[in-house]
Amino acid sequence: MKEAVHIGGSVPVGPDLEELLGQTARGDQDAFSRVYDMVSGPVLGLVRSVLRDPAQSEEVTQEVLLEVWRTAARFRHDKGSGMTWVLTLAHRRAVDRVRSVQAASDREEKAALLARTPSFDEVTEQVEARLEREQVRRCLRTLTELQRQSVTLAYYQGLLYREVAELLSVPLGTVKTRLRDGLIRLRDCLGVTV
Repeated sequence: MKEAVHIGGSVPVGPDLEELLGQTARGDQDAFSRVYDMVSGPVLGLVRSVLRDPAQSEEVTQEVLLEVWRTAARFRHDKGSGMTWVLTLAHRRAVDRVRSVQAASDREEKAALLARTPSFDEVTEQVEARLEREQVRRCLRTLTELQRQSVTLAYYQGLLYREVAELLSVPLGTVKTRLRDGLIRLRDCLGVTV
């Protein structure tokens, strides 16, 4: 036990942090309570300077102090002071938290981007559909006006042959012939094999 010299004589001061860490390593809860009192302020200050978030700082500080309790036997006084060892644990834990939060944020951002980006197959299908529509439009322009009207009314507007005939004021047989001839020309233009 160290002693401090005062004007009135010597007063016992108690064990230093290194001695308390040794006692904590042997499971002494009273020694750990004193370690806690000695280091909790500096640990919180260091952690808060890294994290800047008060709630997370308090959480990480508690994790560090729990780690000190569990790993006090790892402290080596020949490698540095007890405070240096504790603050090194605190700094590492705070940096780990920053990295963990950043990694989680990166994962969430990547997931959001993937959710907004259509898959490759969707893009391919959209391009193919657009190309097919353009090819059909081009081939429709090769039909006569009467064939184009009949095909458009029957296949794009869903009218029955009889309704097409009434709308165009032509006999039903003429509509059927126009449709048959128009579809043959479309098939040949589109390169469809039967």
